[in-house]
Formats: sequence, C-alpha cells, structure tokens
Amino acid sequence: MTDAQPSGLAVSGAALPGTAACGAAPAPCGTAPAAAVLTPVLPLPALLGDEFADGADGGLQDRLAGWLSDFTSLHEHTELLTRARGLDAALAAVLESGAALLGARRGLITTTARGSGRPVGLGLDRSGIGALETVPVEHGPFAGLLSRAGDGGQLLIADLAADPAAGPRFREVAAQLGLGACFALPLGTPEDGPLGAAAWFYDEPAEPGERRRHLLRRYCEFAGPVLAGQLAADRTRRATDALRRGLLPDRLPVLDGVRLAARCVTAGLEQATGSDWYDAVELPDGTLALTVGSVFGDGPGAGPASAPGAAAAMGRIRAALRAYAVLEGEDPVSVLGDLELLLKTTEPARTATAVYAWVQPAERRVTLAGAGHCPPILVTRDEARFVETSLSAPLGVLSCWEAPGVELAADRGDLLLLYTEGLARRCGPSLHAGQAALRRAAADAPRDVLLDPDRLCAHLLEVTGGEAAGSDDLVLMALRFC
Repeated sequence: MTDAQPSGLAVSGAALPGTAACGAAPAPCGTAPAAAVLTPVLPLPALLGDEFADGADGGLQDRLAGWLSDFTSLHEHTELLTRARGLDAALAAVLESGAALLGARRGLITTTARGSGRPVGLGLDRSGIGALETVPVEHGPFAGLLSRAGDGGQLLIADLAADPAAGPRFREVAAQLGLGACFALPLGTPEDGPLGAAAWFYDEPAEPGERRRHLLRRYCEFAGPVLAGQLAADRTRRATDALRRGLLPDRLPVLDGVRLAARCVTAGLEQATGSDWYDAVELPDGTLALTVGSVFGDGPGAGPASAPGAAAAMGRIRAALRAYAVLEGEDPVSVLGDLELLLKTTEPARTATAVYAWVQPAERRVTLAGAGHCPPILVTRDEARFVETSLSAPLGVLSCWEAPGVELAADRGDLLLLYTEGLARRCGPSLHAGQAALRRAAADAPRDVLLDPDRLCAHLLEVTGGEAAGSDDLVLMALRFC
C-alpha cells in the first residue's frame, strides 16, 4: 500500500494563482467569507490544529516552516473558492482544491438539494459519473456522509479492490474506471445541516497521511458556508425562473393563415433589473393580438438582483394587455394608451416599453403601435426592413403619452419579427448597431429556415450568441404568413 503523505512540508499540489501573504487566514468555521482577503482570528497553530504544535523532534524553525507552508496552501484554495461564481463553479473549485490538497487525481461531489443538478466530477467523463451513480448510496463513495456534516465523519477505503467497506457494485465500477482508493468528507454547516459530500480517488491503493486529511477537513469546514450560500442562490434562481416562465404563455395560438414561434432567455439572477414578456391572443373575431415588451424601474423589489419583483410586475402588465386586447384589440394606439394610464396609476415607479400588433390573417394585414420599443422587422422575399414604431417614449415617462399607428400589408411567406432590446444589444456594441446586425442576420437567413418561424428563431439566437443567459432578458417572436 502506498502512503499519500507528502515527503516535504509544502502541501499544495500545483502552482496556484492568487498566493496571499501569510498573515491572513480563513474565516472561522461556520461563517461565510466577507471578501477574498481574510483576517486572522486564530493563532496559526490553532488554525492548523494542535497536533502540529507539539510534534516532534524537529526544531522550531522546521515546524514554523511547515505551518506557514500549510497555511499558505490552505489560504490559496479558500481564496479560489470565494472567487467562484455560481454553484457549478463552487462545486468544481471544491473538487480541484481537494484533489490538490490530497494529492488525488479524480473526484466526485454531490449535494442533497433537490433540483441542483447532477453530481459534478473531476477527471471523470459523463459515463464515469453515470457508472458511479449506479452504486448504492450505502456502499458507495458517499456511504454514511450525506446525512452528517461537521461531526468529523469521513470515509476512507484504502484499497477498493479488497476492502469490504466497498460493496460489490462499488468494487466493480472502481475496477472499470481504474480507481484504487477513495477518501470522502461531508459538506455542511451547523445551521443548514448536511449539504452534500465530496469524494476523491487515487489510481492505486493509497492512504492519505494525517496531515493531508487534516488540511482537507479544514478546507471543507470553510467550504460548507460558501456552498450553503451558493445553494440558496441557486434555489432562488430556479424559483424565479419558474415564476417568470409561468407568467408567459404555455402555448401559442394556432390559426389558419399564420404560424407563430417565440423564444425567451432570461438574464442571470444577479444581473436582472427588469423583465421581458411576449404574448399572443386569439381574439373573438378570429384576428390575432401580438405583444412584446420590457418592464423596468424602481418599484417594490426593483433594482439589481430583483428579478422576482420585476417578474411580478411583468405578469400584471401582461394580464392587463390581454384584457385591453380583447376589448379594443383592433386599435393598438388605444391599447397602449390604456396600458400607460394603468401603469401610472398602479405602478408609478415603473416604466415599460412595448410593441402591440393586431394581425388579420385572412387579409394578411398588420396594424402596429410602439412605445419606445425596438422596431419590428418585416422579412420579405427580397429584403428585411424595419417597421418604424419607436417614434414615441416608453410608457410611464411623459405626462401625456401619444404614438402613431402603422399599417402594413404582407405577402404569403413574409415574416414579422418582434424582439426586445436584450436581443438587439447582444448583436452589436450599441442598440442601433445591434438592431442593424439583427436585421442583416434575418435577411441573410437560409431560404429553408425562413419557411419555418421556429427554425428562424433558433437560427437568429444561434448567430447572436445562443441561449446562454446574458446581462439582460431577451425575447424574440416570429410570425409567418402562410
């Protein structure tokens, strides 16, 4: 059996960026770091453990060098963890730092939170992670650890091929993946309880020395509160995303003569200051009302990271628009005028931009009005051009809002694109440049893509940056006359 205890005093498994001065230290266990630079609150021997204070026959200078080396390595790794942005990045940082502290090459980490995603692996591909997931929990790499945290629990299987602590399925998977030994620790806090567990694997039978294990335990104590905060933020993000998507249509109307498609990509939770919407309503006379818009401002819950408040305001505005569309949908200027009055009365600290279109499928006619919103794009057989509807201010800005209506006639095969500012800004360095780039992308779309509005939405998102969350919501809706 090979001992994984390092022969020298340095513990860090790799040269890491951000090395800090040795006078700083991690925050006490159970508290989240306030900044990347940590203030010492314990003497160095107390921080690293009393077992390193007495030791041995070595001189004071050697022991001090060991303390400083261990402390510097620990601080480097905790600093890297505090810089991680998002749950996935934090989980990956725990795995990488743990592997460096232990001298291991591969690892697996999971959380007890529902909906937080699949386990994250280090040095394991998707099939390897999947194989480890088939191991029963009570005999796998996290055996006994997912229900405990902060009580000194650990799992050490120094020889996965021979140790009876590894169940038969675990031994089979370990042989498949070439895993020789396993060391695992729980993750959690006294306040939150168990949050998950992390396991690291050696390629050969091995047993990490006490010094490595002690440093990793200290690191995991620090990581617990950080992961608790990331998991809380992830729960909020998922709940907010579900709320926002629940406030949008679950399906689009199906009418003779037109085909509809839409896309909505919400911004990251920490960046969102507003909320975008789209809607399509089949009116009683067989016509169609389309609307796309954005709400923003300083109402209740507004400001950075205020997606829930903005989403709730978006839901109220979209519901009001539906009612106005049913009552007077053939007059877009009146619809937006009524919305502006409602906004001033019930959402005085918010503003909104919007475009409303009344579509007559049989006649292939469209009547539009806009309120400070990006101009729609009409894609014809020969060109893609703007339909100018932005000659007015956003709703809630002026004491008296007015806007001109615009009418257009379309041919069979023409497409009308409605979109929000988030999509345009993704396409260029400025709003104007982004709108021009989006128009060119629509004009240059392949002919077969233009036959299907759903494919056109997917194509335009792909050429403008994909569906990854950005700094602003984006909405795109396409209507094709058949």
